[in-house]
Amino acid sequence: MVPINGWLPGSFPVCVQELGNKQLSFLVLLVSSSRHPDQWIVPGGGMEPDEEPSVAAVREVYEEAGVKGKLGRLLGIFEHNQDRKHRTYVYTLVVTETLEHWEDSVNIGRKRKWFKVEDAIRVLQSHKPVHAEYLRRLADTCGPSYGPVCCPRAMDSKAPHYVVCSTQDSELFNR
Repeated sequence: MVPINGWLPGSFPVCVQELGNKQLSFLVLLVSSSRHPDQWIVPGGGMEPDEEPSVAAVREVYEEAGVKGKLGRLLGIFEHNQDRKHRTYVYTLVVTETLEHWEDSVNIGRKRKWFKVEDAIRVLQSHKPVHAEYLRRLADTCGPSYGPVCCPRAMDSKAPHYVVCSTQDSELFNR
């Protein structure tokens, strides 16, 4: 991963499985961490040089979670500065195909599991608070007034929506 203007670029798809009821309910997919197999994380990672964020999101989820799907809306661009400066593009992805065996399951024994959004947030909060913020953003922008999960959210302006997430104080700022 090569820094761009001092920022390490990453791309994460929040994988969702729509349950098809009138409340627009859905589950989110988490995978076991490669470093800490007993902990769950949102699949995703670094972008290759000259790779578009949306392409990286699809590639990462295929490698790490063994799923394919329809890439949806950009939830936001999250910036955080813990050890290094990270700029992460977070998308929704509606899963349409689940592989029985995939690269990370074979190579490192990675697991995947579907969670209710509120349960996933609780699981992530202690060890991956930035990942929990991705799911809070999803939960805050879903519902009958927003349409299906994979559709773009109506914005007041045509400008992209950025979310700057500080992991030190867990505040979100909208620009």
